[in-house]
Amino acid sequence: MEIQSLSVSERITLAEALWDSVAANDEQIAITHSQKTELISRLESLDSDLELGSSWETVKNNILNSR
Repeated sequence: MEIQSLSVSERITLAEALWDSVAANDEQIAITHSQKTELISRLESLDSDLELGSSWETVKNNILNSR
């Protein structure tokens, strides 16, 4: 299959199908010990600081005002 011969819409559909096939088998994706440690650390930070992050309104306003 010559991917470049596909339309943009067809390539997007192909990419979505490829991603869905990977996501369907996510248990086969191995992560390293350090990645797992980092994920646990981030989840613990999120759980301990409920004020962490910004509201959608704040984020949206920052994006719109940065133009």
